[in-house]
Amino acid sequence: MILIDHTVISDDVADQFFVCNLDKCKGACCVEGDMGAPLERDELAKLREVYPEVKPYLSPAGVQAIEAQGLYEADEDGDYVTTTVGGRECVYAIYDDRGILKCGIEAAYNDGKINWKKPISCHLYPIRVTKYDGYHALNYDRWPICKPACGFGKELNVPVYKFVREALVRAYGQVWYDKLVAEIEGEAR
Repeated sequence: MILIDHTVISDDVADQFFVCNLDKCKGACCVEGDMGAPLERDELAKLREVYPEVKPYLSPAGVQAIEAQGLYEADEDGDYVTTTVGGRECVYAIYDDRGILKCGIEAAYNDGKINWKKPISCHLYPIRVTKYDGYHALNYDRWPICKPACGFGKELNVPVYKFVREALVRAYGQVWYDKLVAEIEGEAR
């Protein structure tokens, strides 16, 4: 366990390897699971703000689901998640010309249409954050559909914390990330 400021980071974030291998998984994380992607409360307003620019990137089924159910929905715990199409893929998921699911929000971001990349839970994956009073717990989420990513990360020698560097900096800041790197790389693991 690694302690940085008000975060507790699982050793797996430092010790395990991960690089998405979309050629193998086809973006299955955008369709598998029991709910849409977790959303922070401030991201609800962000979705409303960017939707007009994101809408042209989305599938007709995604747009139809949004118009029928909304941009997001509450889960059984009262937290918010992205809406899904028929309880399956995220409404923001789009297929590329190779049949790989990608994020329509991120596509709009990459094209310079919006300044928000995607929900932080998606950006941080395979790290899942649990928020407690006074601290956040960051854990590596093992999911069988990501087995190719684990092998690819090991082959490329990219640990989880390096794979999600941009997202960790976005969530916790560069100073925090630098402390994490110093803690991990300063220790003999």
